[in-house]
Amino acid sequence: MAGSILGNRVLRKEDPKFLTTGGVYVDDMRDEAVLAGAAHVTFVRSPLAHAHITNIDVSEALNAPGVLAVHTAASLALAPEASSFNPGCTRTLLASDRVRYVGEPVAAVITERADQGEDAADRVVVDYDPIEALVDVEAAMASTTLIYPAAGSNVVVDSTAWGMPDVSGDEFFANCEVVVKGRYVNQRVAPCPLEVRGSAVAWVDGRLYQWISTQHAQGVRDQINKSDPASSVRVITPDVGGGFGAKISAYPEEIVLGRLAQAVGRPLRWRETRSESMLALGHGRAQLQYITIGGSRDGKVLAYRLEAIQDCGAFVDVGAVLAPACTRPMSSGVYAIPNIECRTKSVVTNTTPIVAYRGAGRPEATAAIERAMDMFAAEIGKDAAEVRRMNLIPRFTEPHTTAIGQAYDVGDYEGALDKVLTAAKYQELRREQAQRRQRGDRNQLGIGVSVYVEITSGGTNHEDARIEVLPDGRAIVYTGTSPHGQGHVTAWSMIASEHTGIPMDKIDVVWGDTDIIPEGLGTYGSRSLQLGGAAVHQTAEKLVELARSVAASALEAAEADVVLDKERGAFHVAGTPARAMSWGELATRRKNDGGLAVAERFTSGGATFPFGAHVAVVEVDTDTGKVTHLRHIACDDAGTVLNPLLLEGQIHGGIAQGSAQALLEEFVYDDDGNPKTGNLAEYAFISAVEAPRITLVPMETPTPRNPLGAKGVGESGTIGSTPAVQSAVVDALSHLGVRHIDMPTTPERVWRAMHRQD
Repeated sequence: MAGSILGNRVLRKEDPKFLTTGGVYVDDMRDEAVLAGAAHVTFVRSPLAHAHITNIDVSEALNAPGVLAVHTAASLALAPEASSFNPGCTRTLLASDRVRYVGEPVAAVITERADQGEDAADRVVVDYDPIEALVDVEAAMASTTLIYPAAGSNVVVDSTAWGMPDVSGDEFFANCEVVVKGRYVNQRVAPCPLEVRGSAVAWVDGRLYQWISTQHAQGVRDQINKSDPASSVRVITPDVGGGFGAKISAYPEEIVLGRLAQAVGRPLRWRETRSESMLALGHGRAQLQYITIGGSRDGKVLAYRLEAIQDCGAFVDVGAVLAPACTRPMSSGVYAIPNIECRTKSVVTNTTPIVAYRGAGRPEATAAIERAMDMFAAEIGKDAAEVRRMNLIPRFTEPHTTAIGQAYDVGDYEGALDKVLTAAKYQELRREQAQRRQRGDRNQLGIGVSVYVEITSGGTNHEDARIEVLPDGRAIVYTGTSPHGQGHVTAWSMIASEHTGIPMDKIDVVWGDTDIIPEGLGTYGSRSLQLGGAAVHQTAEKLVELARSVAASALEAAEADVVLDKERGAFHVAGTPARAMSWGELATRRKNDGGLAVAERFTSGGATFPFGAHVAVVEVDTDTGKVTHLRHIACDDAGTVLNPLLLEGQIHGGIAQGSAQALLEEFVYDDDGNPKTGNLAEYAFISAVEAPRITLVPMETPTPRNPLGAKGVGESGTIGSTPAVQSAVVDALSHLGVRHIDMPTTPERVWRAMHRQD
């Protein structure tokens, strides 16, 4: 095509396959010869949240039909493995002496068929001696019952122990005319990817091959090798049906599969049920926030304090560091607040472990500061949007360091706010709201505003790519990132085609095989385009240089005189296009000399900081408390846009997910640690019926930290939408004296708030 392909609405290359023959997921791996005759694994899971294991009797299960073996931690000689974040917290891949949450794997049953495993697992008799279950984080902090006695406390990570400052007393707000305090819950949610966890394993010539549904093949490989150095595992990732962060790391069930296969001498398959996924796939959020905000009566915020208590769940995994490493640095949000302090504590409870989930600590930071701004505006009686405007960091094109110490790359927060308020017709909405209130309408209108900034690729700064051109003129892009719905195949093909002129339909993208792509950092933290895409960009540039050199030799010309005609996909001497060499011809010429291939590692100039503003419009039925999310207007600045179609898809999905947290989703336990929302009949889940009408407002502020000018966008929609929707619900009832409703703002909670029963 004439001109640049970048920036255009290019249709997704992936879609025809998914819409016709369908993807190939772990459970579809039926043609792999090494998996022929694979047996099935079923895990026996703890029915108790906290208990000592006194005995495991597998004798009856061994006699069940189809059973090949039943294994425990003892029979596999599994050693305790310590958490990377607190060495006092250890666990075995199968619980050995103690269980710490409902759903923790205790034993593994191997059967010929999957249905036989379900029956046999029921015959494994585990004797438990119950221990007090700790579900509430504050109760866990105060309890003398220790979930990990060797840790010495249920507080397993404290930001002050990391060298971060503690918070001060009330004197921090001494210069403030107005001080507002609040206790807010950022509730626990279940990621619920369409594809549940699954894996298949086989030993081939003394080496473990493992197919797994993961966002990070290389990281999973390293985890398995660390747990069992003898495995030397090759990890292969087929299509992945969603992850949202919950599939970044390997879980105990996946890590132990290789040892089970070795023990029984058979390839094995495992796929969890949806109910198992709700119990044992890591959960998200689960943060309790104490907030204090102070300032002048004219609307200037002078001081802000966040004390965040992070629920880790039952193991000290990545969830333990979300608060200090992700929430704290972003606690100031988009505001020029001169005095900010933040302390975090991470606490173990007898619940499903917390992992990264779409935004991983940054949505929590945004929710806190945006709720605080709403409370402050309500206290001084000013419009919430205008109070925000008064306190925004002014536009900047050079790095800006906040009072908490985080350096942002570029930002125009007022520009985003102006755009979204204009698109929403904000003043017209306020007039309609006033009219409904004056009439005493049953359905009251709520308008919520949020302005946010987040950090993407904050924990990593490099990614690998390789591009190879074949003798038939086709190209293969090998990437260290991992697609699971975002459109990598399309985006990477666009970048490679832009540089080479090779048509997109002649470019294939390969990922997720650690033998073929040994180096890679996977997909999380909205890092793919700005690092993985930039790696493809850099590699394609180097590939063109190599091809030009080969063409110059073949054409007996100086390299500087050889040009690439992208329209033809051929190199020729400038001014003499008749004599040209195609990509395929150049690849053929190089086939005995390493091929026409280039591998590159891109290293960025640092994290990027996407930003934006959202307006949520809701309707609240004052008789029933039912909330309807009518409209959502979003301006999300992700830097230079590669493909608007892909960008919009990411934002749409993020808004839906954020709206779901604000209105519907909450994973709940009873006092004994038993899940009360352990399936999708009880766990509220957004559908197209509940999703709002979405309007997207474009804005592009390129970052200088990668050659594409791109910032991450995979999580932005969620980060901006959740506080806006929560704010809108509260706003709809503010004339009735309602100042706050914890998420999810269910009809019951809304009704109780109206009737002062919450």
